[in-house]
Amino acid sequence: MFSVALLQVFLSEWKEHKVALSRLTSLEMKDDFLHGLQMLKSLQGVHVVTLLGYCEDDNTILTEYHPLGSLSNLEETLNLSKYQNVNTWQHRLQLAMDYVSIINYLHHSPMGTRVMCDSNDLPKTLSQYLLTSNFSILANDLDALPLVNHSSGTLVKCGHRELHGDFVAPEQLWPYGEDMPFRDDLMPSYDEKIDIWKIPDISSFLLGHIEGSDMVRFHLFDIHKACKSQTPSERPTAQDVLETYQKVLDTLRDAVMSQAREML
Repeated sequence: MFSVALLQVFLSEWKEHKVALSRLTSLEMKDDFLHGLQMLKSLQGVHVVTLLGYCEDDNTILTEYHPLGSLSNLEETLNLSKYQNVNTWQHRLQLAMDYVSIINYLHHSPMGTRVMCDSNDLPKTLSQYLLTSNFSILANDLDALPLVNHSSGTLVKCGHRELHGDFVAPEQLWPYGEDMPFRDDLMPSYDEKIDIWKIPDISSFLLGHIEGSDMVRFHLFDIHKACKSQTPSERPTAQDVLETYQKVLDTLRDAVMSQAREML
C-alpha cells in the first residue's frame, strides 16, 4: 500500500491479475475524486491507464497495475542492470514523445481541451504518470483536468493559492507584485499553453544524462526555446512539438546508421 494526497492505493488481485485499488482518503475531496473518475472513464485509450472498475458509493477505483510505478522512478529503474539495454538516448527521446503525445491528446480530447493542472513542480508532475513494463508512459492521475474553451472564452486556474517558481508558466504567477497580497478572485486565468511551457523541463528529466542525451538537447534547443516564450500565444502546440521530436529522432537515427555503415 502507498498513499498520495487524494487516494490510498493498494496492490490487489482480481481474476488472478494484479490490480491497483485506489480509495478516497478524505470525503472533502469527493468532487476531485468524481472528476478524476469521470475523466478516466471518458479518456480511455492508449494514453491513459486502463480503468477496470469503480464503485462511487465506496469511493474506490480499480485500474491496471504497472509494477514499475510512477514516472518519478525512471532513473532508479533505468540504473538497474536488467534495463541497461533500454537506457539509451533513443528510448529516452521516445519517452519524451510519449509524454508530449499525452499532452497533445488532452488538448484534443473527446472531452474538449483539458489542462494538466496537477503540475506545479517537477516531482508532482511526474507522479501523475506511470511507467509501463514496455517503457512507455500512461497518464494515471486525472483529478485536476479543467476545461478550456476558446470559442466561449472559458479559461482555467490551477487551484486557489499563489504559485511560485520557474517551473510554472509566467501567466500562472501573481502579476501584481509583492506589495499586493494574493487574492484568488483577482488572479487572471489562462489556457492550455501552460502545459507547453513545462515540456522542456520534463523532457530534460526524461532524457537524463547519458551518452547522446546532450546531442538530443542540442537538436531540440529551438523548439524548447519556443515553448518558453513569455507570450503564451507564441508557444507552439503540443502537435508542433511532437512533430519536431519525431524529425529529430529520425534525423539522429539516420546519422547513427550512416556512421555505423561507414565503420564497417
